[in-house]
Amino acid sequence: MQSSLFDNLVPNNDFESHDLGNARIDEYPTAFEARQALKLAGTLINEIPWHQASIIIAGVPRQVPRLQCWMGDAESIYGYSGMRLSPEPWSEAVISIKQRLCDLTCLNFNSVLLNYYRDGKDSVAWHADDEPELGVDPIIASVSLGAERDFQLCPKNSSSRAVKARLKLRNGSLLVMGKGMQNNWLHQVPKANNIFDPRINLTFRNINPTA
Repeated sequence: MQSSLFDNLVPNNDFESHDLGNARIDEYPTAFEARQALKLAGTLINEIPWHQASIIIAGVPRQVPRLQCWMGDAESIYGYSGMRLSPEPWSEAVISIKQRLCDLTCLNFNSVLLNYYRDGKDSVAWHADDEPELGVDPIIASVSLGAERDFQLCPKNSSSRAVKARLKLRNGSLLVMGKGMQNNWLHQVPKANNIFDPRINLTFRNINPTA
């Protein structure tokens, strides 16, 4: 039974708000109990149809340094970095995570991008999730399962890309990137040579099919 993934799981509703002036992040450090979060990570690693995408950079195709899966409602087609993604159907484990997120935040989403960071060599570069189909000022909820990684932020209008804020993406944590975040800030998860364990990240979002 899929519900066994959540046996003895006691989510914590406590969160800390990080005010960035023109944006806010709500951090739930213990949204999922640590052992169950690791168990969920293992389930997703084994059950999700992962693939390694390629994007075009300066005219040259390059493999994305992580594995991915786009999942959601049938009409939630998503495009970024020259890719068009049709969703995989919701898995039971991901539905359970989405429901937990909804219980904690009263937010509901129609899609999720799953990223599998196999170790510290995998990363995601500076970006904002600001594609038109996400709406004018999207809210995105990010669940972390597995190895702890750095989450770095810099202003979107900064030419230096100097890190202005950072958070730890802890096992079992949830970040809700609120209004203003994607319009005004960039974020990244840099490479980390001292990380040897995997991390699963689920970034829940809402796709507007008519955008």
